[in-house]
Amino acid sequence: MMWKKSFLAFLLSLSALKPAPASGNNTETNKKNNKEKTCFPEFTHPHLVSKTNVVMKGQNVSLICPNQNKLPQITYSLFWNNRHLVTQKGEPAIFNLSITGIHALGTYKCKAQVLNCSKYSHPFNFTFVDPVTTPVLNVNVVQTKTDRYITLHCISFNGSLPINYTFFEKNTSVSPVISKDVREPAEFNLTRNTGEVEEYRCEAKNRLPNHAKYSQPVPIFSTGGDGCRFCLWLLLPGLLLVLIIIILILAFWILPKHKARKAMKDKVPRDCGNTPMEAGIYANIYKNQAEDCNDGKTAHVYSDLRIQTEI
Repeated sequence: MMWKKSFLAFLLSLSALKPAPASGNNTETNKKNNKEKTCFPEFTHPHLVSKTNVVMKGQNVSLICPNQNKLPQITYSLFWNNRHLVTQKGEPAIFNLSITGIHALGTYKCKAQVLNCSKYSHPFNFTFVDPVTTPVLNVNVVQTKTDRYITLHCISFNGSLPINYTFFEKNTSVSPVISKDVREPAEFNLTRNTGEVEEYRCEAKNRLPNHAKYSQPVPIFSTGGDGCRFCLWLLLPGLLLVLIIIILILAFWILPKHKARKAMKDKVPRDCGNTPMEAGIYANIYKNQAEDCNDGKTAHVYSDLRIQTEI
């Protein structure tokens, strides 16, 4: 009978120990259920977005962290490389940033929290790009009597690669987009009829939006058939310079002679008339001063006598 009592006591002890694990499982389940109840089923992960993921130094950008469900009392926090930056309440959550340099790049995350429930967005990264500088356009022309063969070269010496180039005739695109992954000029060939003045320029831009740069326009003039597109530009200033030199030479050569003739003319006395002497004798009387002709006073008069003998 003793062993029956011992066996019964053993069964009772097992029955007493068996509910204990069940009680522990219920506690974990309850915690999990409570957590799921705290995180509402409609509370989804936020999305961290920006208008652009390509930035340059000194640019101001905004990160937006919306939640599709618009639950009340949501608190949004922004993290950069797991470092808390700022917390904001309400919708929409907009975080304004200033990209001071390449060190501002990294992984950004947004945390949305309601009561004790929090969820994180997917990581967001910016790409740092140097803007392009004003490109340089070079134009080579081979001109015949009927056609003009033009080769355009365009390059931007600074800016992150790749760089896309487009050529324009005045304001009309004449080429497809030419992408360059290395620092070398883009080239485009075209043929035009001679006669009209043409003007070309090129555009350079990379992944940085709204930062396209244009070259200075390059005009091409009709030069007949010699292919010299700058002859007219060089000829006009040359002709003008030659004309100025000729005018200066004439001025310095004629002016002294004019002054000398005027001085000699002022020194020569004027003729007051001829005085008849005798037949065949003529005398020209000159006076030293013009005032002596009509002053009515006696003056010394000298004459040249020319005697002509008639046979």
